[in-house]
Amino acid sequence: MKIPGLLLLFILYGFGQTKHDKVVQFNIDPILNARPVSTFDGGNPVTWKTGIDGGGNGDGYLTKAAAAFIMDPVDHALPDDPRFAENNCHPEMSLHYSNDDSLHYQACAMRGETSITFSVAKGKYSMLYFAMTSAEGASALKFYLTYAKGETIEQSLLPDYYQDLPANDSAFCYLAHDLAKWGPANKMTEKNHHNIDVVKIKADPKQTLLTIKISKGNAGYVVFWAAAGKLL
Repeated sequence: MKIPGLLLLFILYGFGQTKHDKVVQFNIDPILNARPVSTFDGGNPVTWKTGIDGGGNGDGYLTKAAAAFIMDPVDHALPDDPRFAENNCHPEMSLHYSNDDSLHYQACAMRGETSITFSVAKGKYSMLYFAMTSAEGASALKFYLTYAKGETIEQSLLPDYYQDLPANDSAFCYLAHDLAKWGPANKMTEKNHHNIDVVKIKADPKQTLLTIKISKGNAGYVVFWAAAGKLL
């Protein structure tokens, strides 16, 4: 049976389309205070400062270009492009490192009992995503979501970044998985098994979100890399 042209187009492009919610990456530039990734700028590696463990003094990540320059394997280095594609667990998210940048901060280091606050693009969100690592064990986190008409508090226990996550975990997933790490002189200290996790927090879709405060307990050392939200 011959299908009319307009009906065929509707079948191919109408039924086949998937609705994508708008994703907003939040601006956390004002709270960035660390450079945990060694980059490759001007023909030379630029060594990380304030790293991913040891309270910021132990180890850092390298981009593939930086690892290649020092002739280390690149399979477990961070990609040179800091944009991590959308998958079935998280939206596209961009980290703040770049091989073209040797000066600016790349992440927010959180030591001991501390908290940080940042504004978001005002709107109604269904889900929030936070790219983070915890070293020296798990870190207890509280997310204070301030809405136009009040505040809610969500809690999460961020696992150590060496720990593998269960398949189909509803609370966490990987942004980057199975990474190596390098010491202060860009000497590889462990060749794989480290992660950047994504913490998934449900927002109240009926309320307009204004700001987010993240509070960390005393245990663990956290690096906060990026955050995004899914707008309705």
